[in-house]
Amino acid sequence: MKKKIFFIALVLFIIFFNSMILIVSNVILKDKLSAVRDKCLVEHYVIASSLIGDIQALEQRGNHVEENIENLMRLYSRYLQGKGNGLAVAFSGEWIYESPAFTSEENIIFPPDTGYSQERIVYMENGNCPVLCVYGSFPAPWQDYGLMYIGNLSDTIQTWRHTKNILFLTGAVVILIMSFFLFQFLNIIFRPLRQISSTSAEIANGNYSSRIQVRGKDETSSVAHNFNLMAEQIENQIKQLEEAAEQKQQFIDNFSHELRIPLTAIYGYAEYIQKALMSEEERYECTQFIMSECSRLQNMAYQLLDMALLRREEMKDSNCSIKELFAESEKIMYMRALEKNIRLTYVLSQNYVVRGNMEQLLILTNNLIDNAIKASRQEDEIRICAYSEKSAIIIEVEDYGIGIEIEQISHIKEAFYRVDKARSRAAGGAGLGLAICEKIIQIHHADMSFISEPGVGTTVKLSFPV
Repeated sequence: MKKKIFFIALVLFIIFFNSMILIVSNVILKDKLSAVRDKCLVEHYVIASSLIGDIQALEQRGNHVEENIENLMRLYSRYLQGKGNGLAVAFSGEWIYESPAFTSEENIIFPPDTGYSQERIVYMENGNCPVLCVYGSFPAPWQDYGLMYIGNLSDTIQTWRHTKNILFLTGAVVILIMSFFLFQFLNIIFRPLRQISSTSAEIANGNYSSRIQVRGKDETSSVAHNFNLMAEQIENQIKQLEEAAEQKQQFIDNFSHELRIPLTAIYGYAEYIQKALMSEEERYECTQFIMSECSRLQNMAYQLLDMALLRREEMKDSNCSIKELFAESEKIMYMRALEKNIRLTYVLSQNYVVRGNMEQLLILTNNLIDNAIKASRQEDEIRICAYSEKSAIIIEVEDYGIGIEIEQISHIKEAFYRVDKARSRAAGGAGLGLAICEKIIQIHHADMSFISEPGVGTTVKLSFPV
């Protein structure tokens, strides 16, 4: 990994550095060419202006320009020859004079018409020599004449190349120095990464408590800190999974126990009916017991089905009227309470509305009322009320029954847990009611709490956010 980063960074740096050198060298070249261009334009203008005066003087004396052009240009050519530059004069599209410095080269050609101005400026190769050509026609009445100034760019190009070579050489030295420091820097960076690698290996082997020592406040320390947070989260999740697995195993054990008791009893009574000689009254009692245990198994199956559906079902919430909820609950639970002459009192000061699923809320309320009926004595009262408190709607189910011990309150939401096992089994309970209630509460993002005192009664408080 470190080698890859080193070579990638080095290659990218070389590409970037060389690109910058090329850009800088091109800027230098453009500046030098621009200076040469300006100089050529000035000298072209000066020579052309002087040459027009000379041509005018020759014509006034009646001399032919073509015959005397070489004499006229000798002075200018001598001046420019030492600089490696040259001149050429055209008449009616043909060259009538060329500087001696360029006569041995390839034939001088007219620069292409750029269309920008009367003067045409182009860079071209005249033989093996790069040149800058400035061509311009004379004004009337000498428009048939034209002057080309040929500037030698060899020195300029050579100077530029020398400068470019120096830049590349300097760049090579900088790259070597940078490579050394980059390698040292990567060693410093990868030192904590090696620690992360070793620590992650320990975690992979099962040592979830292993951590990295965090030093400093740089980016690497931040990575190490985040790694420790991740390791902590993994450790917590592992613990949660272990607890969940333990709860599932406990659920299976409890379920097996709850099945084994009634099935054993049913089998025993069925075998007794089959083999024993008994009266019709005894046979009736045996069948009644079998039917009672079968009913309890059926009720357990329905409750387990409710729990499974609650885990998979996505709640489709709507505005649920507490008044309608209490009315439906009273219809269902009236006969159940009448079996023990228990009075159900519903108290509602106004019609509150909560967001949720009406069917689930009805199951929740009825399960709590059913538990209250089981815990109450004959002719007791159960009070169900609703009111607002801060930013929540509260539903309370209060009974005056046997109550719950403090140490039992933390377990009553567990599946198959019973406060009074004998009483609950006799009443047909399986210890799943509050587990179902807890699941419904979670789905509705609500809260369920218990206040109880043995021999006094129990109050279940449901808090729904508004």
